[in-house]
Amino acid sequence: MQRKTKTIAIANQKGGVGKTTTVVNLAAALSARKRAVLVVDLDPQAHATLGLGLEKRQGTSLYRVLTGEKPVEDVIEPTKWNNLNVIPSEVDLAGAELEFGAREDRLSMVRDALAPVKESGAFDYIILDCPPSLGIVMTSSLAASDGILIPIQAEFLAMDGLALITGSIKRIQESVNPSLELNGIIFTMVNRQARLTQDVMEEVRNHFGDKVYETIIPRNVRVSEAPSMGTPVVFLDSSSKGAESYKAFAWEFMAKNPTRFDAPASAPASAPGTAGQEPQPAGQSVPEEPRNQSETENDKENT
Repeated sequence: MQRKTKTIAIANQKGGVGKTTTVVNLAAALSARKRAVLVVDLDPQAHATLGLGLEKRQGTSLYRVLTGEKPVEDVIEPTKWNNLNVIPSEVDLAGAELEFGAREDRLSMVRDALAPVKESGAFDYIILDCPPSLGIVMTSSLAASDGILIPIQAEFLAMDGLALITGSIKRIQESVNPSLELNGIIFTMVNRQARLTQDVMEEVRNHFGDKVYETIIPRNVRVSEAPSMGTPVVFLDSSSKGAESYKAFAWEFMAKNPTRFDAPASAPASAPGTAGQEPQPAGQSVPEEPRNQSETENDKENT
């Protein structure tokens, strides 16, 4: 069946909200559900690259495609897990703001660079890990995307950050990408016992309605440990609270963003691959069709 590749930017102008952790673990959970995923690391810190088990190396990022040095196919690298690939980052991306600021095509450069990949239908999802600042790279990434996913913490300044980035979405829609949508908002690093947390979550849900994902990601030690091991937590410790939450989030994400087929809104209680998932050999294997949707039930556990 023909894929309809979705490009989703994961972004927040505020740092420390679990942006890259969400990129890595959403991508991993989707790949475990047999979706072909390409992560594009556009943050010069290269944390998504490291979190997926790759090293930072010169000449391997989208920067080389933006400068015309390499075709995009040459910078796509496999990870240790089937269906999960990455365009790594490198420190040269840090200079992109100055270097590309005068380009006439600066708003479309990321879209143009990724166009051959998207048009090929090789992937279900292209997930962009944006830098935590509204500069040329992030703006161009939003211009290249079908939707933007915003991870936030349930804290006092959450609404201010959301106001800034939703304002950015509106400007991108009006200028270069009218089809850009707010894909959704996901709460990360949640302490459910705190009253402030509950108040902020309620306020955001009241304001944004069904744009807020039902799944929330709790604070979890294993989620924090996983990046140092170069392994997404959904593979490192699939039974941890953090891993279970990201797997549940992936099901909800697939339901909102179908590519080749519709997906159920939540994982069945005994769905294969949602627990005990072991790392698979590297490669860009073609995803298989899921089992019949009638076998699934709404039994998602949020935390």
